[in-house]
This record gives sequence, C-alpha cells and structure tokens, in this order.
Amino acid sequence: MPSSRRTFLTSSMATAAALAATTRPARAAAAATAAGREYYEIRCYHLKADTRLKASAPRAPVEAYLGEALLPALARRNVGPVGVFTEIKVDKPKGTSEPIADSPLWVLIPHATLESFHAVSADLVTDPQLQAAGAAYLQVEKAKPAFERVDTWLLRAFASMPRLEVPAFSKAKAPGRVFEMRDYESHSELKALNKMAMFDEGETQLMRDLGMSPVFFGQALAGPNLPHLRYFTSGPTLEAHLAAWKKFGPDPRWVKMKDDPRWANNTSRNTARFLVPAACSQL
Repeated sequence: MPSSRRTFLTSSMATAAALAATTRPARAAAAATAAGREYYEIRCYHLKADTRLKASAPRAPVEAYLGEALLPALARRNVGPVGVFTEIKVDKPKGTSEPIADSPLWVLIPHATLESFHAVSADLVTDPQLQAAGAAYLQVEKAKPAFERVDTWLLRAFASMPRLEVPAFSKAKAPGRVFEMRDYESHSELKALNKMAMFDEGETQLMRDLGMSPVFFGQALAGPNLPHLRYFTSGPTLEAHLAAWKKFGPDPRWVKMKDDPRWANNTSRNTARFLVPAACSQL
C-alpha cells in the first residue's frame, strides 16, 4: 500500500476515533435524559350526541367504568396517578365558573416509558378483573353506546419537566382545585419544536416561579391536530389560579422572552380548557 494512502487511512481512523470519543459522552447524556422523560396518554370520552348517539350519553356509566375498573387495573400495574376531569365554563373577569352540559370526560394517564404505554394497553384487553368490574360499560348494547367517540393522544414530557408534578393541594384533594389544559398548535413541525424549546429555556420555570403549579408539559406525538404541545397548570381554587396567570403577562422575564426574535411566530392557535376533577380522579 502506498505510503500516502497508509497515512490517510491512519489519520482518518484517528479522527473518527477522536470524534467518537468526543460525542459518546454527549450521546450517553442525551440518552439518559431521554430515558427519564415520561409519556402521557390523554383520552377524551365525548358524550355529546353527534353521528353515533341520537341523544347525549349520561356521564355516570363511563365514570363508573373509569373509577371501578380502569383506574384499579392501572394501579395494579403501578401506573398513576391518573387524572379524570370534566370541563367547566369560566368567566375570567368575574372569577366564576359553571358546569358545561354534555362535557366530555378527560383522562390523563402517565407512563414511565413508551413500553409501559404499549404493554399496559395490550394487557388490559385480556384483564379478567377489569372485564368483570367494567362489564356494564364494556358489554353495552349497540343501540345505546356509552359514548359518541374516544379521542386519544400520546405525548412525550419536556426536558424541562420530565415527570408529572402533583401539587400539594392536589395530593390533599382540595375541594376547589382547578386545572387548565392548554394546546399550542403551530403551523409547521419546526415551529412546534421551537415553541417547545421556548418552554425548556425559561417558560416552564417561569410558570413554577409564579405559582402556576404546572402538572406536565408534553409534545404531542400522535393524535388529532398535530403539530402541537399540551400542558396543565393548576390552582387550589379558581381565584388563586386566575391570580397566578395575571402575573404571567406583565412579568419582565416573559416580556423579554416573547419579544426575542428566536421565538417569533411559533404558535398559530392557543386552546384553553378549564377542568375540575371527577370523584374518582387521583389528581
């Protein structure tokens, strides 16, 4: 082999080895960080009449299935805490709320890994305890469906909040606690990632600092209306929750962030829903 070729190969292999040695720790660190980030399954049980239901379905059968069959089955598999919620209509200026007729039931299920999401979903289908406890719901007559439809999303936790955080007032089941679920849609995949980076680089911590009690932040990997992110903030009462949000807009850290050209035009639609826990909710 010519000397020049031997020199080139030796040099190339040395460079590749050096590059691998340099990038290996970074890759390992990234993998470790990714491994600690949870996944969230969010279900929406629609009860309002549309194409499947001639009249809106009562909430009780679905809520009974969740509380008596699904949540216990998930608990046996060490999956939880699971949140079950209904929507309320909020008048922000007055600080009042009222129930929404035919509100869907929202369910938040945390999974430690993506494998948990897959394995648990597959396992539940053949769980005899779940089938027995949920027989009235699972064996419902075709002429009387329990729901109009069920939507499901799969989300991945943000790096800035890799695991579900349950506020003290939620652990104590404060009777007036309220949650707000927000979806931020983007007009492109890159802008959606940009908005997520905005949270990771400061917006998440700002919400913590202002007492907005975030529960999770997640990137929607599958489900309707992609690309978007979804997150929960919360408060011990509606009054406390709205007061915390009022601090957010004028905060100088947020003003600086939103005016930074790096984060320009990364959100095309913001949807907010106010939620209160159902009796069986673990949040």
